[in-house]
Amino acid sequence: MVLALTVCGIAVALVVIGLFVFGLRRRLIQRSGGTFDCSLRWDAPKEGDGGGKGWSYGVARYNGDRVEWYRVFSYSPRPRRVLERSAIEVAGRRVPDGEEELALLSDAVVLACLHRGTRLELAMSEDALTGFLAWLEAAPPGQRVNVA
Repeated sequence: MVLALTVCGIAVALVVIGLFVFGLRRRLIQRSGGTFDCSLRWDAPKEGDGGGKGWSYGVARYNGDRVEWYRVFSYSPRPRRVLERSAIEVAGRRVPDGEEELALLSDAVVLACLHRGTRLELAMSEDALTGFLAWLEAAPPGQRVNVA
């Protein structure tokens, strides 16, 4: 009986510690400011293919001329993807359709982009999209920026 209670207590403590570390990591990412909720689909299929598959929920952070994207459900302190402003080309925007409505946050807008030849899609709120496009357009003089 004592062994079962000890094992259950350790399991509960590990779950609480794991949740605390998730919260602490998110707080450290947001500490410097300039963060927004952003789902990402890397190597996105052509339009009309794939449905709602391949989306990962995350948090993006502006860091100079880069956007660092972190997975929400990860313990890694490093960003999963780094998007450089000079390498991002916006191909268009659309509203989620079909299964994507279930995979993404409500009121999300999907932004189709190319980053160094890789097709990707970012899904974010309308406010975050406005800020992202303004950040892209605010590139230093001489940088090539393609915003559709």
